[in-house]
Amino acid sequence: MGKLEGKIAVVTGGSRDIGRAIAIKLAKEGAHVAVNYLNSEKGANETVAAIEALGKKAIAVKADVSKLEDIQQLKAEVTKAFGEKVDILVNNAGGLFARKTLQEFDEAFYDLVMNVNFKSTVFVSQAFEPLMDKGASIINISSQAARDGGGGGSALYSSSKGAVTTFTRAMAKELGPKGIRVNALCPGLIGTKFHDDFTKDEIRSKVASVTPLRREGQATEVADLVAYLATDDATFVTGNNIDINGGLAFS
Repeated sequence: MGKLEGKIAVVTGGSRDIGRAIAIKLAKEGAHVAVNYLNSEKGANETVAAIEALGKKAIAVKADVSKLEDIQQLKAEVTKAFGEKVDILVNNAGGLFARKTLQEFDEAFYDLVMNVNFKSTVFVSQAFEPLMDKGASIINISSQAARDGGGGGSALYSSSKGAVTTFTRAMAKELGPKGIRVNALCPGLIGTKFHDDFTKDEIRSKVASVTPLRREGQATEVADLVAYLATDDATFVTGNNIDINGGLAFS
C-alpha cells in the first residue's frame, strides 16, 4: 500500500513531461488522479491509461487554467468523478512560449505568460481550497528562474515564477491554520520538451557540465519530490520553495 492510498489528486498540465511524471508517481503511491490538459488530449489519455494500469482511478479534463470559467469546469468534473474532497493539488501548468527581450514583448505576450504561469496558480488554488481539509497539500511548480532571473529572453517567465514563489509563502501562512500545507519546487535544467523547444543543445550541454552532478535532471526526480511533499512524511513542511537542480544553484 502506498503512502497516498485513496487520496484524490489534481494535476494541472498533466499530459506530458513533469506533469505526467507527477500524476503517475502520485498514483503509484495510491492516489486517484484528475489529469488536466489543454492541447494534448492524446498525451492526457496516455497518462490516464498509465494510472489505470496501476489500478487507480483517473480522468482527463480539458481546461485552460488561465481562464476562470474553465477552472470552474475542471472543478465540476473533478467533483463529479471523485466527490467533494481533494487531498492534493499540483499547480504544474505553465510555459515560456518564446524567448523575448524587453523591447520584443507586447501586452498580449505579457498576459499570456503571466496568466498561464501565475494567474492559473492563484485561481486553481482558490477553486480547490474549499474542498481541502486538514492534512491536504498544495504543491506549486516554480522554477530556478525565479531565483536567478532565468536565461536570455525569459524575463516574463522568470518574473511569473517569482510570483508563484511568493504566492506559495503567502498561502502557507494563510492556509496553515486550516492544516493545509503549501510548498513549491524550483526545478533547474530538467530534460523535457520545454528545453527541447527553447534551449539550444550547446547551452544545455554547458549547463550540465557545470552542474555538480554533471547532468540534467529527470521529470521522475521532480515527481518523487512532489510525492514526498504530498505525504505525511512532510507534515511539518510548508512555505518552502525547494531547489531541485543538481547543485547548480543554492537558495
